[in-house]
Amino acid sequence: MGEDARRHTPEEFRTASGGAPHTEPVLRDSLQSRILLADDSPQALRLGEQILSAQGWEVASATDGAVAIQRLGDFHPNLFITDIYLPTKNAFELARFMKAEPAFHDIPIVFAASPADTFDEQDARDAGADAILRKPFEASSLLDTVHTLLAKHAQARRTANGAASHAFDRATIRAAVTLALDSAMPALIDELTERVISSLTPP
Repeated sequence: MGEDARRHTPEEFRTASGGAPHTEPVLRDSLQSRILLADDSPQALRLGEQILSAQGWEVASATDGAVAIQRLGDFHPNLFITDIYLPTKNAFELARFMKAEPAFHDIPIVFAASPADTFDEQDARDAGADAILRKPFEASSLLDTVHTLLAKHAQARRTANGAASHAFDRATIRAAVTLALDSAMPALIDELTERVISSLTPP
């Protein structure tokens, strides 16, 4: 795989201080989650990938906005983390694009900002950011944010799927009842007709 779509294994991760991998239990709903990480800094990409893949998540990377859009379509992430001032398309443009696309609108988005980056956090929220983190990534802060957003995303998906299933079941039952009534209607009409005639006939 190329630089823009690398996958990393848990064994590669060591914290910036040289310690052991983070061992916080992985939420069951997010165990198989896919995370797209977009940044034009090789160091930020490497650190983010190592922290995330150590939790068992599959991670793909992109180094500019155009590649990130391509990865959204072929990688189908459950979460998107993007540098704010990414080349070709910045985080604000990417977030607005995703929120306008039915296929991507429910994917949580994390804006990652360098210490020198200046921006309005409310503008970032308005654009679609679900969380904002500062770089360099601190493992516990990044993982807490990712766990929370993945859990919310999984819950939202379950709720949406449950609503769709309920609507499907209701439609199916209604169709079955309609079919049953259509089938029974001639016999019912005949029976009612005979009863009416019988009641009107003199003894």
